[in-house]
Amino acid sequence: MYDRLRPLLFALDAEAAHRLTLYALGVAHRSHLGRFVATPPQDLPVTAFGIRFPNPVGLAAGLDKNAAHIDELGALGFGYIEVGTVTPRPQPGNPRPRMFRLRDHEAIINRLGFNNEGVDALVRNVEASSYRGVLGINIGKNKDTPNERAVDDYLFCLERVYRHASYVTVNISSPNTQGLRDLQQEATLRRFIDTLREAQERLGCQAGARKPMLLKIAPDLAEAELDGIAEVLRSTGIDGVICTNTTIDHRAVTSDPHGHEAGGLSGKPLFARSTEVLRGMRARLGPQVPIIGVGGILDGSDAMEKLGAGADLLQLYSGLIYRGPALVAECVNEIRRQHGATDAA
Repeated sequence: MYDRLRPLLFALDAEAAHRLTLYALGVAHRSHLGRFVATPPQDLPVTAFGIRFPNPVGLAAGLDKNAAHIDELGALGFGYIEVGTVTPRPQPGNPRPRMFRLRDHEAIINRLGFNNEGVDALVRNVEASSYRGVLGINIGKNKDTPNERAVDDYLFCLERVYRHASYVTVNISSPNTQGLRDLQQEATLRRFIDTLREAQERLGCQAGARKPMLLKIAPDLAEAELDGIAEVLRSTGIDGVICTNTTIDHRAVTSDPHGHEAGGLSGKPLFARSTEVLRGMRARLGPQVPIIGVGGILDGSDAMEKLGAGADLLQLYSGLIYRGPALVAECVNEIRRQHGATDAA
């Protein structure tokens, strides 16, 4: 079905197509027509961060920023869903247009800028949903909050989403909020994570259940910067890392009419660099710290390459735009096939 709908969606502005797709998924789900959208894969369980995931292929943050569509997205066969990024207060994001398809490169550039309805709206949506699967909630800061007070925004969100999340992701790696990536500098990051870790443990005691906390990092970091981040991750005892967010390096797409648009690049051109960062972080962290691999997965072989580079779990986003919901089952089934072949050998 998606192959037939994609030309229609691609005739629309990218952000308008995004909204229409989510609306259509909701209609299909409420009308019990989900079987015409996607066939969920059989379970392929994996455990990470102390959580059992039905399969290792999840939805990356950004597609459902307000957790308004988790029921219909959950029906597509994802092993888990990550919503957000959410900020303490609602904010409109950057001016439009702010999302661009680079069709020949199977890529997207976005400069959305954490557009969302605020953390209280997200919590209400989660409470109203019937989804009972693994749910990650990705938290950020408001655009007008200076970096010296950024941790207050993250604490505000962490306290409000904690009991509703299976895990929480700390997003300091979006390129679309000015100065946000400065929080990845080692000394700043250490103080920042120490504060959040204290809150995490306190909230876990209050709730009677400890929820894992992950850090999402950028692909545009130098080796020395990655060394510093790895040291902070080890010393603070954070539960895991997501490799990676979008890239500001557009050299691979300069021939595209939209290649010079400002914003984060995702999709196929991100695959090699995000996988390189993933492989490097696995070498730095060893086997103890779980890693989610995300960036440029467009088919089952891409999924296997991420796992081979050291990922425990995977996430999709831009690949869904180009391949549709069938990509979820394709990736899970390829992992199953490869693991079966390995076991047989």
